[in-house]
Amino acid sequence: MILAIESSCDDSAIALIDIQTLNIVYEAKTSQNEAHKPFGGVVPELAARLHAENLPKLLTGVKPYLSNVKAIAVVNEPGLTVALAEGVIMAQSLSIALKLPVLPIHHIKGHLYSLFLQKPTDFPLSAAMVSGGHTLLIEAQDYSRVRQTAISLDDALGEAFDKAAKMLNLDYPNGSALEAAALLGDENRFGFPLPLKNDPKLAFSFSGLKNSLRLAIESLNAIDAQTAADMAASFQKAAIAHLLDKTRSYMRRARPKKMGLIGGASANKTLRKRFAAACQEFDCAPLFAPIEYCGDNAAMIARAAIEAYERGLFCDPSKIQIRSRAPLL
Repeated sequence: MILAIESSCDDSAIALIDIQTLNIVYEAKTSQNEAHKPFGGVVPELAARLHAENLPKLLTGVKPYLSNVKAIAVVNEPGLTVALAEGVIMAQSLSIALKLPVLPIHHIKGHLYSLFLQKPTDFPLSAAMVSGGHTLLIEAQDYSRVRQTAISLDDALGEAFDKAAKMLNLDYPNGSALEAAALLGDENRFGFPLPLKNDPKLAFSFSGLKNSLRLAIESLNAIDAQTAADMAASFQKAAIAHLLDKTRSYMRRARPKKMGLIGGASANKTLRKRFAAACQEFDCAPLFAPIEYCGDNAAMIARAAIEAYERGLFCDPSKIQIRSRAPLL
């Protein structure tokens, strides 16, 4: 089995996957939402301290399987440096204690492999990565050949959702609160602009859209619950339209046969529905991770690590590099 550790942001997670059957044998995860809620966002130092407390507790469930573990996988990039460090320290300790090799895993590759939990891979494919930290398009031939084809020039989609929810005084976690409010709103009430509409550049930008929401809020004397819901729906509509406008441009040029949607924001049901419709326009098969595995989790890291294990991509535990930003190539 592969034992995987995920601590790139504010979720502490551990999972075991059987190398041959691909079955998830064990998984455990602790959310830090309540701890960060008073601050309206993730506080890195608090996240690191909670990882240090939570990861050892989650590890206790692995004890019955330790004799079958062949390698330790851990996310080492990208993410919050102090949060990543807690997972890496645990991986290093386990490697020494159990005399097992370590597999450093790129966080975005983990999300890519969330498409293949408990089933074989299906490469080549393209994917849109949408989360609080990343919005990009990627092309993957296999585990080792993955490249970025487009990135956000400023905010990520998930970050834009979070900030919009905060401006509208919605609940925390912000992204899911925005989606919930949008379900109750009129997405056509406010006409927010489509970012980079006339720009041929294959890139994303959400900062201007976020500023348009701020100006709309400031133009009103007060915002009742229905107006907040209408703004949430209108903002979500524009943000998704922009993402899909650029994704369509990519599909028109590259003509991928399969297009995945990955990352925490890919749990948004409106986005999933409209993404699937966009793929169908280009005779492209849409791929989705299960809703419960869209956010950060250790199962996807373990699944990616099986590919790294089979390629022998081990690392000296003392030389694992921790990086807050790390391109796929």
